[in-house]
Amino acid sequence: MAYSPTELKKGVVIELDGKPFKVLEYNQKVVGRGGSIVNVKVKNLIDGRVLAKTFKGQEKIESAEVTNQTVQYLYTDGTDYNFMDPETFEQFQLPTNIVEDVVEYMKEGDNLTLQLFNGNVINAELPKNVYLEVTYCEEVTKGDTTSSVLKDATLETGLTVKVPSFIKVGDIISVDTTTGEYRERKKG
Repeated sequence: MAYSPTELKKGVVIELDGKPFKVLEYNQKVVGRGGSIVNVKVKNLIDGRVLAKTFKGQEKIESAEVTNQTVQYLYTDGTDYNFMDPETFEQFQLPTNIVEDVVEYMKEGDNLTLQLFNGNVINAELPKNVYLEVTYCEEVTKGDTTSSVLKDATLETGLTVKVPSFIKVGDIISVDTTTGEYRERKKG
């Protein structure tokens, strides 16, 4: 399937020079006589580089044949990360460079999505939000409990995030995996 430049919305995966790219930003400029120029920022899903590209009017851009596979994170041995296919129970390892962007959000037993291009894993994606337990944070001074005061909290994966002052050790909080920011405390 080929895309026209105006179909290159955020999140679309295309193929350029035999490599898969994901559209990060999209900007369309209409020029005289109904023509248009589309400027995009794309991320190479193999090496992570971000490029700016410009496409004109009637160009055709090939979509990348990227498939998704859900896997379960098992453990790390210090150098590689071990996963299991929940349907076949087949276990396999991935090197750190494939999962380095999501490691701080993964805990044993979590599911995540691997993206494959030509049969090779090129990217790992987590859900937009994950729940993690607070393992350390400073205690709040009595009376200083306004929600606008932020403090550092260390989570079970080692990630440190800014949280409101009412969060305490043992709380389960939701963290946005794209920004690394606190979202909310889990209820009940």
